[in-house]
Amino acid sequence: MSIRSCTQRVSAALRASPAPPRQITRASRRSYASPATQTSSLPAGLKDAIDKEASLPNPDPSTDSQTSRLTSSQAPFMVPTYVRPPPMFQQGEGCWIWDVENRQYLDFTAGIAVNALGHCDPEMSKILYQQAQTLVHSSNLYHNPWTGALSQLLVETTKAQGGMKNIGKVFVCNSGSEANEAAIKFARKYGRSVREDGSKHEIVSFHSSFHGRTMGSLSATPNSKYQKPFAPMLPGFKYGTYNDVPAINDLVTESTCGVIVEPIQGEGGVNVASQEFLLALRHRCNEVGAVLIYDEIQCGLSRTGQLWAHCALPAEAHPDILTTAKALGNGFPIGATLVTDDVSSRIVTGDHGTTFGGNPLGCRVAHYCVSRLSDPELQKGVIQKEARFRQHMVRLHERYPDVVKEVRGRGLILGMQLNADPTPVVTAARERGLLIITCGTNTLRFVPPLIISEDEIDQGMKILEEAMSVVFEQPGHVEGTDGQQEMRATR
Repeated sequence: MSIRSCTQRVSAALRASPAPPRQITRASRRSYASPATQTSSLPAGLKDAIDKEASLPNPDPSTDSQTSRLTSSQAPFMVPTYVRPPPMFQQGEGCWIWDVENRQYLDFTAGIAVNALGHCDPEMSKILYQQAQTLVHSSNLYHNPWTGALSQLLVETTKAQGGMKNIGKVFVCNSGSEANEAAIKFARKYGRSVREDGSKHEIVSFHSSFHGRTMGSLSATPNSKYQKPFAPMLPGFKYGTYNDVPAINDLVTESTCGVIVEPIQGEGGVNVASQEFLLALRHRCNEVGAVLIYDEIQCGLSRTGQLWAHCALPAEAHPDILTTAKALGNGFPIGATLVTDDVSSRIVTGDHGTTFGGNPLGCRVAHYCVSRLSDPELQKGVIQKEARFRQHMVRLHERYPDVVKEVRGRGLILGMQLNADPTPVVTAARERGLLIITCGTNTLRFVPPLIISEDEIDQGMKILEEAMSVVFEQPGHVEGTDGQQEMRATR
């Protein structure tokens, strides 16, 4: 009875709020809710300045709104692992998303680099429906057509597009954290196959990295904010400085079984590894007999304009293990660990497993996503769209030379370094219809859907410029505290 009443309350609340349009078209997208009764959630020092404006296109729901009543009624039942802004999202299409009160937002976050094909891709929706009527799950105790088909596609496409020269096999799981857990376990097993006494067991990772929140992947993520509440971490992890080539020989030793590194650090601030650094890591791993792991969970699957970020490197710098997730399912939970035949030869039946990983529903969706994301025309478009973003960022730097310090990244994983907390900018942009997130220290992160149009880029950057003008051109600026800095990836 309690479950039924809860469902009825949610349904009634959603019916009470303005329903999002059933038929969403590009022509009808600029239909904002009336701001007449709404108030800004910006910090107090900026509120007066905002109130002087004629209106806000997308003011955050007020404390007495239907959204706030709904979120407040649900909050007591949810573990508070996130600080979320006020809107509650209900529907999306392409690069746009609507909340339960029919406010419309242009999404530069893509679910934290997940929705590379945009929200509610029509073909993906069709595949989900068809496969859900056919077979959702049968377990890894039996074969199904799609686990092998996805694995074959990943191997063959990676070879064809110049990635991971010795790729051999794929392990399919459910998330990025699980993909990295598998990679760490495979590295440990590799080390034990070299030295049966287990002395070759150390994993090397780098400061400002993010590899996940499970205990193994968390142990490879040297950030005290994430690690301290759950200390002690697993033994055998060493941390180095990203792009510090001279330190590699002392860091990676005969006791090292694996080195895990992001070619582009997403959460850490969109920091790009130099070719010299990755080449030096590869050569040192060869010298000591360790496996090199590239975490491309955020930067892979054509986000840089190539299938994998490391495709830009010479083949001699390619990894032994590659992890992927996020865009692999365009929102459906799935991850994968790609390995060489040398690595897979050390893994035997029973060494690792997963209940849900490789289910036919997820694998069929991922098969479609990889097919779409590996399209050369889409990849070419990513490079063109990067140039469009950078044009706007140059203009913002010229307008705010003391605020915009640097732009980093490749393709459609870009970071704009500011000299101040960007949280007020995030809030002001959201209240004008743009979703954007942060990373690292004072960095705005741009990871929109790869299908975004140049017109949508122009619209979003215009909103961002308006938001920056409110924050940085008003007297009495106060740093924001709405918790956007805490919105980090969970794998």
